[in-house]
Amino acid sequence: MSPIHDQSYRRYSGSREPMGRAWAVIAWAGIRGMLNKKLFLGVLVGAWIPVLVFTVRIWFAVTYPQAGQLFGVTPAMFQQFIEVQTLFMFFVTVYVGSGLIANDRRANALQIYLAKPLMRVEYIAGKVAILAAFLLFITLVPGLLLIILQVSFSGSFAFISSNPHVLPAVILSSLVHVVVASFAMLALSSLSKSARYVAILYTGVIFFTSAMAGILFGITGSTRGAWISIGMNLELVTDLMFRQKPSYEAPVTVSVLILAGLVALSISVLERRVRGVEVVK
Repeated sequence: MSPIHDQSYRRYSGSREPMGRAWAVIAWAGIRGMLNKKLFLGVLVGAWIPVLVFTVRIWFAVTYPQAGQLFGVTPAMFQQFIEVQTLFMFFVTVYVGSGLIANDRRANALQIYLAKPLMRVEYIAGKVAILAAFLLFITLVPGLLLIILQVSFSGSFAFISSNPHVLPAVILSSLVHVVVASFAMLALSSLSKSARYVAILYTGVIFFTSAMAGILFGITGSTRGAWISIGMNLELVTDLMFRQKPSYEAPVTVSVLILAGLVALSISVLERRVRGVEVVK
């Protein structure tokens, strides 16, 4: 008979990761899991179709100056690209974000996550990073690529020199859209154990606020009530960044405050809903 080896406590001999890096493990696992889904890969590919369209537009404008009247490369063109991508942002946000926390709550995984030396902020940061990574991939990354292509096709930095605000506008507008969508979706995901319900709730909030703004416009004949709509607030802020004429009569300052308040409220909801047995050493 073989001897029974002593299985008593032994000091851990493996490597220990510094505190504060656990969010990256959560983020990478979530990103890799989404990339294994063929349907989602199809959505990402579809989100890059407008990039090809705008690339051809830039090429025509640079190669055939006479076509510049129809396909002119202007700051408004880059703003238009960001606005086109908001549709794909909506689908990606719903597909990726609805179950990020809801599925963990349904499986009672929060207690497992937070019973380990994992801080709540690391868990939330990891989940936000999953959704934000995909949203940036279809907004900021192609936006910067279009700027690079414009410089490459034209062979000069004339456009950038004449419009120095375009580059920061592309970066900031993309970040604003991503931050608002990511935190709002995760806050809703933390309120339920059903990813399907969260998806419906997020869709309802987006379309309901837009519908309310539309009703006010029909009643008053003015677009000053556009601040009610989350999407319209984002449009107004984007107009400001690209130095374009405001799309609505609502004060841009109010839109900025509402979006900042929405992010702050989402963070507060996450802080209250994401709870478990936190062990911090």
